[in-house]
Amino acid sequence: MKIEKSVRPDSQSQIWINNVIVRHLIFSDLPQLEWDGEYSHLRQVYLNAYKKRNEGKYILWVADLPKSGIIGQVFIQLNSTRKDLADGYFCAYLFAFRIKADFRNAGLGTRMLSVVETDLVKRNYGEITLNVAKTNDIAIRFYNRLGFEIIGSESGEWSFRDQNNKLQHVKEPALKMIKTINNSH
Repeated sequence: MKIEKSVRPDSQSQIWINNVIVRHLIFSDLPQLEWDGEYSHLRQVYLNAYKKRNEGKYILWVADLPKSGIIGQVFIQLNSTRKDLADGYFCAYLFAFRIKADFRNAGLGTRMLSVVETDLVKRNYGEITLNVAKTNDIAIRFYNRLGFEIIGSESGEWSFRDQNNKLQHVKEPALKMIKTINNSH
């Protein structure tokens, strides 16, 4: 299937958003997550996330716009060695949340997180955690608006293997945020 370059169909009209399908990622979606090469360095990260999804450790969502392809993604980690982020039964960790620039500020991020929250509540989760770069004021405001609260700071240090299998180190100081999604616990 040939995917046309992702450009917001009509910036004057929000009709395009009604055609977006928020669904679970499938294997054939993986190349589209690289967004025309912008995120090719994360190829192994995406493949590893897909493998962990198959093991039941992650839930991977995408926003799919017919004729444009994948325009958004959000990954959820259900269980982590860091139980304060994801403990496998009550608290899940949101990461790799991204929407293509041409499709931002139209409600898609809110819609995607609503789908994720509904799914997690069905799985009896009560909290979502995330880390957001301290310098990402737009994302911080977005998460605040959706009910996330800042509860601390994180070093933001992590490593990954790029598309050439070279180890890359990232240091992006972050804020840790949390949201209660199910009060029945």
